Amino acid sequence: MSTPALRVSGLSFTYPDGTKVLDSIELTIERGERVALLGPNGAGKTTFLLHLIGILGGGPGRIEVQGVALEPTSLREIRRRVGLVFQDPDDQLFMPTVYEDVAFGPANFGVPADDLEERVRQALAAVGMVGAEERAPHHLSGGERRRVALATVLACQPDLLVLDEPSSNLDPAGRRELAEVLAGLDTTILLVTHDLPYALQVCDRSVVMNRGRIVADGPTRQLLGDEATMRANRLELPIGFNPS
Repeated sequence: MSTPALRVSGLSFTYPDGTKVLDSIELTIERGERVALLGPNGAGKTTFLLHLIGILGGGPGRIEVQGVALEPTSLREIRRRVGLVFQDPDDQLFMPTVYEDVAFGPANFGVPADDLEERVRQALAAVGMVGAEERAPHHLSGGERRRVALATVLACQPDLLVLDEPSSNLDPAGRRELAEVLAGLDTTILLVTHDLPYALQVCDRSVVMNRGRIVADGPTRQLLGDEATMRANRLELPIGFNPS
């Protein structure tokens, strides 16, 4: 069997004030899967993401990305393998031009100058932003900034792409364009969202987190149609939306 893109075993975490946020998380994502992480506010989703890139840690449990265990000695490699796209693209775009923003990550990870231009070209092509290289990121539309932020991560060629609320603050066209980009990517995706229709559009599988535990795991359409699970975990579909 192939090595999973992500394997999390027995992951727990308690803040210094005694608040337990993660409680024995078990999660495996196979290569090429697209998985939505759903749950109410306070479920532990953000804390879980911060563990995946090594910002938080120190509690029980183990995280492996493509077979590499997250440890102090492997932190740099893990951060290359796990590409996190922040909810607000302005947290990710800080250089004068789009080209410089997209080139920043791979350059920081030691990609040779001879290969850097091709990395940037491929990443911008993947998100439909070729031709924007010399534009200032703050002059782009919200949807364009979101796609450039995604390109900054794709240029590092991660094994696992993690997106935090990617559809937030996007107009319908921006939502559609981003979904089309994600559909065309050949990479493993973990999508964290409150946007349940978007989870259904992008991800075949969903897991539900509540009170620091994984409480449901299955096909997205099936989970969204399970009224008892939805109600128990404070998940609500938009009025009139039928997942079937």
